Amino acid sequence: MRILSLLLMVLVFGYCLALVLQNNTMTHVDLLFAQVPTMPLGVLLIITMALGVLLGLLVGVQVFKVFQKTWEINRLRKELDLVRSKHIKAVEAAANAKAIAPLPPNINQSTTQ
Repeated sequence: MRILSLLLMVLVFGYCLALVLQNNTMTHVDLLFAQVPTMPLGVLLIITMALGVLLGLLVGVQVFKVFQKTWEINRLRKELDLVRSKHIKAVEAAANAKAIAPLPPNINQSTTQ
């Protein structure tokens, strides 16, 4: 796995280097509220690509967290429903057992007095 990631980094570095060498035209960048000094077009492309990847990863992580929390909420709701149904069955079984069992005679005498 380490060799694969190292190979991937070397390929990305080589691609960026080729991009800068092929696009060496100086260009002026005018942002909305600022002006960037002239820079080679290849450098501008790499900066733009890096910012896009970074923002994409950040948004992807946030979206995954939302999905993960939704899955966890659904799992906990199912578990809660299961526990509630078991509790209701236990209460019904206890009520049925109490209704079937006869009352001790001393309880009947104490209630009549």
